[in-house]
Amino acid sequence: MNSENTLIRLYRENLSTLTDLYQLTMAYGAWKNGRAEQEGIFDLYFRRAPFGGGYAIHAGLEAVLEFIESFHFDTEQCEYIRSLRGTDGQPLFEAGFIDYLSKLKLTVDVHAIEEGRVVFAGEPLYRIHGPILQCQLLETPLLNLVNFATLIATKASRVKQAAGTDSVLEFGLRRAQGVDGSLTAARSCYLAGCDATSNVLAGKVFGIPVRGTHAHSWIMSFDSELEAFMKYAEAMPNNCIFLVDTYDTLQGVRHAVEAGRWLKSKGHKMLGIRLDSGDLAYLSIEARKILDEAGFQDAKIVASNDLDENLIVSLKQQGAKIDTWAVGTKLVTAFDQPALGGVFKLVAMREKTGEYRDRIKLSEQIAKVTNPGIHQVRRFFENGLMVGDMIYDIRSAVSKEAVIVDPNDPFRRKKFSATTEFIDLLKPVVEKGRVIYARPSLDEIRKTCAKEISQLHPATRRFANPHAYVVGLEAGLHQKKTDMILKLRNFSSKEAAR
Repeated sequence: MNSENTLIRLYRENLSTLTDLYQLTMAYGAWKNGRAEQEGIFDLYFRRAPFGGGYAIHAGLEAVLEFIESFHFDTEQCEYIRSLRGTDGQPLFEAGFIDYLSKLKLTVDVHAIEEGRVVFAGEPLYRIHGPILQCQLLETPLLNLVNFATLIATKASRVKQAAGTDSVLEFGLRRAQGVDGSLTAARSCYLAGCDATSNVLAGKVFGIPVRGTHAHSWIMSFDSELEAFMKYAEAMPNNCIFLVDTYDTLQGVRHAVEAGRWLKSKGHKMLGIRLDSGDLAYLSIEARKILDEAGFQDAKIVASNDLDENLIVSLKQQGAKIDTWAVGTKLVTAFDQPALGGVFKLVAMREKTGEYRDRIKLSEQIAKVTNPGIHQVRRFFENGLMVGDMIYDIRSAVSKEAVIVDPNDPFRRKKFSATTEFIDLLKPVVEKGRVIYARPSLDEIRKTCAKEISQLHPATRRFANPHAYVVGLEAGLHQKKTDMILKLRNFSSKEAAR
């Protein structure tokens, strides 16, 4: 696998203008008002776990680090920005600002949760600290790189859980949202547990195993199905999985058996058959009988046809004899939820004194009220299982007996004893604009993900009505947030207690 920065490798175009215009206009406003270097701290998180589930799988960090490494405004970028006009026809940005951008080098610090880890709604996946102008320029691209990757990794994790020990193949290239969507999806699916992809470019770029069979058109191009199978066997004796449902599925299985016998006579092996339509439970059971009776007990049955985690569970409950699940459209497009909904929110600003002043955004919806402060996420374990995540302010002392409060329900609290095992999840990955993180390989991330899932209680992993995993604010942070809300609403804590 090529070690070159993947974003540069795939997009020779400078991606630093991969942003919303309002990020540039706010950056200009900060520069114009002499606040470009004033430091702010932002959290990147999502508000609700996707697919009605109880968790998500973090993906996208590698792309984030590559984006930060390659971030700069070159001559072509600056000339484009210079060409932008306001409603009066005049340049939108002054020449001095464009000159500032041309010399800009990132000096931000970034802390992030590692890829492959289980993450939950409301907790920061990233903490970005640096000049507010730089942070705002990073907001949109970081959300773009994290939202979709995390969404697809989560979907793939669910599909893999449904499949259990069976193999899962990502077969979604032709239905994916463009070239980039297909590559991001393939990588995210692999790190979350899928075993291979049909996407050859993804295999080349990321080192993912590639798998594939043949299409119905191969069968239809010959005068008979048996002839098509025999010609394919002659051409590809080391890759024979026959697609058997072009005409009559069970007859197709029998034709595959004939081709398999020929392969065996030549010292080769029929790997299996693929079912792509019809009653997959019934057909797989009958196909298994035919294969076994013919002496092909080790031939695998691969199933495709608009599969997702729920259909896989249903087919298993029906006794389907399927060994490998080729999942396409509903996996790579996150068919039942098209977006994760991650957000990027200001949580603190540095004052002239050098101290940080907390910031909070209010809303009529409690879930949209932000958490003020400089945050870390602490994960607690009991008997090898995750039992709760605490968001706390790194400037405050945390009691040995930690108490966390649900920000959406202050009466829902959980206490952890001083002996409870824990780890802090946000790790330093960028320091003063320079990547300092020792990046794991994709296979190492994949192992991390498998371990994380094994440490998540089955009740939280289940698809329907999952148990709500405890994620809350450290009690002191919750009180600070409450006081800030009351103050901003002109309602003191003393009055609230009456």
